Amino acid sequence: MVKTLAALLCSAGLACAAAPASTPAHLIAHGVTVSGVRVGGLTAEPARQRITTSLLQPIQITTPRGVTTVDPARAGAVADVDAALAAALAARRGRSLTVPVQYSAERAAGIVGDLAATFDKPAIDATVIGADGHGPEFTRAKTGVAVDRRTMGAAIGDLLRNGDRTPLTLLTTVVPPKRTVANFGPVIVVTRGANTLRLYNGKRLVRTFRVATGQAIYPTPAGLWRIVDKQLNPWWYPPTYDSWAKGLKPVPPGPSNPLGTRWMGLNAPGVGIHGTDAPTSIGYSASHGCIRMHVPEAEWLFEHVRVGTPVVIL
Repeated sequence: MVKTLAALLCSAGLACAAAPASTPAHLIAHGVTVSGVRVGGLTAEPARQRITTSLLQPIQITTPRGVTTVDPARAGAVADVDAALAAALAARRGRSLTVPVQYSAERAAGIVGDLAATFDKPAIDATVIGADGHGPEFTRAKTGVAVDRRTMGAAIGDLLRNGDRTPLTLLTTVVPPKRTVANFGPVIVVTRGANTLRLYNGKRLVRTFRVATGQAIYPTPAGLWRIVDKQLNPWWYPPTYDSWAKGLKPVPPGPSNPLGTRWMGLNAPGVGIHGTDAPTSIGYSASHGCIRMHVPEAEWLFEHVRVGTPVVIL
């Protein structure tokens, strides 16, 4: 039995001696990086795992509300790790390589759009809220904020392509208001008790006119209104809802037209600023609710206001 065991061990030794040595695994040269990941000295599979783990890391974006993360898969990112590994295995010492990554520019833009929906803040224009003896009163204009969509989209695309995960900062731009008190434009203030109409450019008084306003029985409506209609050489049509106009017929443009040559209608029903064929009524409470002006002055005002001009009636 002893001789038999010794023969088996001898045979095993001979067999081991006869077996070929295993082929050594190929190592990536020292100092090689792939998309910033150190893979030098590694074989293919450990390098693959390290590269894949890095590429799966989310993109971090610092916002005014903290850090938000973006999963590369949301942008449809697909990395060709095999091609990167092949290049790394063949690379010389110290080479820096990049994993080829494809992504959807449309999805990346959608990510930026979601950020904009959260962080965009529209500018607020100045508005007229009333008036007093010193002129119109305004709300303050406020600047807004908008996400810089083009730059953020490009930055996210760069990180997806090169595998870098350096945190981004949400880039925004200031959105100025379109209308401030300084550039507001025309505002009309009518004072019924004084029968005056004042035209302002923002807070600056441009010109004051004597006008006729409504009789006590037909008062010019107080409040904040705006010009909604401008007509050159208008027709006058009798208001069907007022008894005083019963039986009257429309009047075409001409010297006997009650509206003169210009009509600036307000969003107060049936009320407007216009010329008149009764200039002696100017300075009195004599109209049926409208604001009458001398014809040349109404023509001048017509050229200095626009549809949308606020009209404050005190």
